Amino acid sequence: MSKLNVTQKLIKSHLIKGEMTPGKEIGIKIDQALLQDATGTLVQLELEAMGLDRAKTEVAVQYVDHNLLQTDFKNADDHAFLLSASQKFGIWYSRPGNGVSHPVHMERFGKPGKTMVGSDSHTPSAGSLGMLAIGTGGLDVAAAIAGQPYFVKMPQVMGVKLTGKMPDWVSAKDVILEMLRRYDVKGGVGKVIEYYGEGLKELSAMDRHVIANMGAELGATTTVFPSDEETKKYLRSQEREEDWTELLPDEGCTYDLEDEIILDDLVPLIALPTSPGNVVPVSEVAGKEIGQVVIGSSANPGVRDFWVAGAIVDGKATREEVSFDINPTSRQVIQNLIANKGFEKLIAAGARFHQSGCMGCIGMGQAPASGTISLRTMPRNFPSRSGTEDDQVHLCSPETAAASALTGKITDPRDLEKLYGMKYPRYEYPEKELINTMMLVAPPEDTSHVELKKGPNIKTLPTIEPLMDSYDVPVLLKMGDNISTDEILRAGAEVLPFRSNLPEISKFSYSVIDDSFYERAQQAKKDFGGHIVVAKDNYAQGSSREHAALAPKYLGQVAVIANSYARIAWQNLVNFGIIPLDFIDINDYDKIEQGDVVSFTNLTEDIRNRNNIRVRVQKAEKGADPVEFEVKHSLSDRQIQILLKGGIINEFKEKLSNKDVNAVDENTVTSENEQNQIK
Repeated sequence: MSKLNVTQKLIKSHLIKGEMTPGKEIGIKIDQALLQDATGTLVQLELEAMGLDRAKTEVAVQYVDHNLLQTDFKNADDHAFLLSASQKFGIWYSRPGNGVSHPVHMERFGKPGKTMVGSDSHTPSAGSLGMLAIGTGGLDVAAAIAGQPYFVKMPQVMGVKLTGKMPDWVSAKDVILEMLRRYDVKGGVGKVIEYYGEGLKELSAMDRHVIANMGAELGATTTVFPSDEETKKYLRSQEREEDWTELLPDEGCTYDLEDEIILDDLVPLIALPTSPGNVVPVSEVAGKEIGQVVIGSSANPGVRDFWVAGAIVDGKATREEVSFDINPTSRQVIQNLIANKGFEKLIAAGARFHQSGCMGCIGMGQAPASGTISLRTMPRNFPSRSGTEDDQVHLCSPETAAASALTGKITDPRDLEKLYGMKYPRYEYPEKELINTMMLVAPPEDTSHVELKKGPNIKTLPTIEPLMDSYDVPVLLKMGDNISTDEILRAGAEVLPFRSNLPEISKFSYSVIDDSFYERAQQAKKDFGGHIVVAKDNYAQGSSREHAALAPKYLGQVAVIANSYARIAWQNLVNFGIIPLDFIDINDYDKIEQGDVVSFTNLTEDIRNRNNIRVRVQKAEKGADPVEFEVKHSLSDRQIQILLKGGIINEFKEKLSNKDVNAVDENTVTSENEQNQIK
């Protein structure tokens, strides 16, 4: 491995445990941590439970960008708690309304050559700057903040070569939609996607952010770009040129897998309901009437993305039947849009401006009308994620969105030339952007005096019991492929305010799939002591929210049996003491049904010794004979120990009693060594 690609350089310079062999577990040193409020309250409570005095990472930032609507006391109380916890644990705090975590982090904190974990699945957005940034469950982030390595299976590195030039009316969103068209929502599982080639010159740093952000929708561990002159140009515009480090692949390096995108061949693309992987050319669905357009989110966060929409609608009125919503991604973006007249053009055309934050992306307002198509520049269109049960959310570029807002129908933006005689507007990036840091709160030097502010909606996490040797539990749900975390525990204005109140948020578990689940789980917990669920491929794709594991665990979930899992969800299950079991023979999926009762015996020994685990199924059908089959697990030795203890919280409590919870592995690489190895 003498000639390294960028991903290998980043991992090698931070490697603490393991070897860089795909599929083997590795432990890496973490430089930065990102928290957002929908998951951050749990992380902060976990830090409290650990007895942490101060964050051990170089930088940790708590963003408030998800739960901004203050319809009662809950969100406001949580904001006060998060500020107090950030002050107590030495963490930066981005105030409500300052902006979406990923673009703000890129503006102010991201640095080439650094590693980061974040309690948000779109944390890989920072790969746009030449970082190794991985989204993961909150417990993993808490551990990293406490100074522990981050463990992950060494991914394969897929090199995607970009060649050619970007056509008019095509932008970065179409690049990542092309990847989703090719690979769907699980084609990136177990992989880092690394982009290289001459075509990179066509992509600004913020264009790269668009692509890196939605690498999460491929199921990829993360996305990586080199740190080159475009990166330097971006950091200079943010008055942070001193943070730039060149980080390029070695000439002659190789990749585990390879693909190529010829930019000249790209056309405007759109993802149809209800999956980001359901991608077709816009021209195939043009003409369908729409009811809403939303521009913004972490998937299209740059000044350019809003400016180009403003240039398209300049001097025109959007259709009266279309709600034209603008989700600015940061206060700094708003200021720059005011300066370059983009704000004025959008407002004059009928845009509705919302506060800086995730908002409609996670169903926090801006729900579309029933039975209508909503075009969004957002990363996800899972069922009812928007807040409307029968939503028809399509994902597209700002160009396609703005063009469609003018016509009231899905419109290929290339048609604007003949409809309006319009030439493609190209954004000229300024040498310097207006900088706004007013709503970033630095942690104090002395945190000993800070008291946590806990409102009535913040509940202490319950104790999770260690794994038992045998269970007889019912199958409460049998699901299919690509079940998302939004279906396991949905987002939205009704649910997310309970993110720090486990008894209340658990009532929404699997409600998108079966609204009787909570009552049935309560009864199963009383009668059997718990339950399991069954699924096919890519179980729990989507967000990093650990509530999708913690809430079912609170309701007694013992195990999930599936053919495969999304990476973050698989680790979250282990972290909270739920056994992620794999079908050995997928045909066994047909042998088990909802309502059957499953028996496990000799469980702890079989898990510890990596034996196949025998499943005995007592059929719900009257008179049916029991059936048996075997399942397995693919956990590391470290994960086995966590699982047997009932989850990572119990492991940390044990470390806390031994007073070594803040100890970093003795083989941790120093920052100086990191930089030497990167160079």
